[in-house]
Amino acid sequence: MSRNNVRGPTSALTEFLKASGITATSIAAHRQNEGAEEPVAGPSGTRDSATENEEDENGEMGHAEEDEAVPRQRPKRQGRASISTAYDSDNLDGEQEEKSPPAKKRKLTKAAEAKLKAKEKAKAKKNKKNENSDNEQEDPYRALASSWGGKAASPAKPVIGNFEDCAKCNVQFTVTRYTMPAVPGPGFLCHKCAKESGNDPFKKPAAPKRKKVPAEKRTVVNFEEKRFPTLASLCIQLITKHIDDVEALGDIGAMNMDAISKALSKNRALTPKNAHLFYNATNSTLTLYDATNLPSPALETLVYLNPNITSLRLDFCGHMNDKVMSIMCSSLPSLIHLELLGPFLVRSPIWVTFFKSHPSLETFKITQSPRFDIEAMLALKKYCASTLTELRLREVGAMNDAFLDAIGSLKKVEKLDIGDPGKANECTAEALQGVLFALSGTLRVLDVSRHEQVTDSVLKEGLAGTRHMDELVARNTTLLTDVGVAEFFKTWKNQPLRRIDFGRNHDLGSAALVALIEHSGERLEELGINGWGDVETGALKMLGRLGGELRRLDVGWVREVDDFVVKGWMEGNAEEDVESKKTKGRKEEVTRSAGCTRLCEVKVWGCNKITARCPRKVSIFGLVEAQADGCFL
Repeated sequence: MSRNNVRGPTSALTEFLKASGITATSIAAHRQNEGAEEPVAGPSGTRDSATENEEDENGEMGHAEEDEAVPRQRPKRQGRASISTAYDSDNLDGEQEEKSPPAKKRKLTKAAEAKLKAKEKAKAKKNKKNENSDNEQEDPYRALASSWGGKAASPAKPVIGNFEDCAKCNVQFTVTRYTMPAVPGPGFLCHKCAKESGNDPFKKPAAPKRKKVPAEKRTVVNFEEKRFPTLASLCIQLITKHIDDVEALGDIGAMNMDAISKALSKNRALTPKNAHLFYNATNSTLTLYDATNLPSPALETLVYLNPNITSLRLDFCGHMNDKVMSIMCSSLPSLIHLELLGPFLVRSPIWVTFFKSHPSLETFKITQSPRFDIEAMLALKKYCASTLTELRLREVGAMNDAFLDAIGSLKKVEKLDIGDPGKANECTAEALQGVLFALSGTLRVLDVSRHEQVTDSVLKEGLAGTRHMDELVARNTTLLTDVGVAEFFKTWKNQPLRRIDFGRNHDLGSAALVALIEHSGERLEELGINGWGDVETGALKMLGRLGGELRRLDVGWVREVDDFVVKGWMEGNAEEDVESKKTKGRKEEVTRSAGCTRLCEVKVWGCNKITARCPRKVSIFGLVEAQADGCFL
């Protein structure tokens, strides 16, 4: 019959006795101890011998657990000891065991002793842990009280729903989960006093801030051919690093001087302190690739210390003003080639004065000059028309049809750059066609980028008379069509070009590319078809067969470019018109064309079919890291 473990309510006396440690178990143990002390009838010495046997057996227990050769026997209990087992489940001191012959002790090995010691140590540790847990159970509010302020904190938090008096304002309030202890204690605060003390009881604990994982940056991997630096390049790097400590560069040659100027422009290290290293009264050519840190007085010094220069190029010369230009008018009488990038502050009257003082000007190239207006253009036409051969008016805000009419009167111009006007649609198609037709007999280089009115007829009619053009650039001229450009190259009688760039014209495709290659492929060195829309693989592979002189190629955002196309450019393509194959054993050799043997640079921005298996015999720019890892296949 199983016992019923359901207990009913207990009286206050039972609870009091239980709190004092007086329970049924302890009473039974006490009675058992009293009964064990009474004398038992029998021969003398039985008590002592039983006790000794019990001690021997208890001493042998630990050794018997480790030694399997000694069998363990469960001793039988006597009389009242067996009766008390119902109450004593912990084997209290009242147990009496039967007499048993003492077991023979065996000597333990060192391994067994070490194992026994480890087991005893673990058992002691476990008992200590149980004692600590019992203490915690006896005082369930100790941890709560300590968390509310340690030794000097308020007493345990009362039960939610009870009434308490505020320690600060003595107003009775109801205890809730938001009740906060008084600091310093004892007592608790009502919600109002808790807020006044600077602690909001209703404020939710701030969520732990998670460290934001930085997003993966778009890394671009460029494959370049690595070469050992030359002794001259190492010397230039050393000079550039310690440029402020150099007293003079000496006679190092124009090429090395130009290389040092380029190296300084990378980190804008050219300053008035070291700029004098490039000055010399015997200079005929001076080129500074970054004059950002040269203020107006430094530019005046440049003019005074180089009085005999015939060619001057200053990039990022934003500090140049009317005073500097007026000094150039009088102090540089031999100047015939002038190239400036960013002369924002120079006004139109000073340009007129400069053209008047230099009637033999052969090259005039300016970029980003918003104050160059039609008056300056007319002065250039008036004073320099007989000698001017190179003209660049790039990113000039005032460019319009009047400018084009004046440019058409410069009959000796061979290189013309009027790209990126201030307003893309300011120049009409008729004016553009007129200036091209007027200069078609002498033009060698033409750039009409971002002129929205450039159409198929402008190219076909305006350049019909050209025979010696080498470079043609028409980027971002959206009115050009694939069929129209193809017809233009098929009927154009000009010599093959060295450079063609029709990038950012999304309507151009395979027809235009095939006609372009057939016209200029044998002499073409630079080609830009960035952003062309419908270009087939066959048209791209034609470059590997007919573009033997190609050196630089921009095929960004041409979707059909893949590893095999690039390999065909570098290694040549299998001849499509040759079907014969030479067989040697089991191997077959396919005849291949020469390919672009002079190719040194390829730009593949946006070509997602390029992978890490792409041949890297030349410098490849624009290959994203994900493509290099083989993510885009």
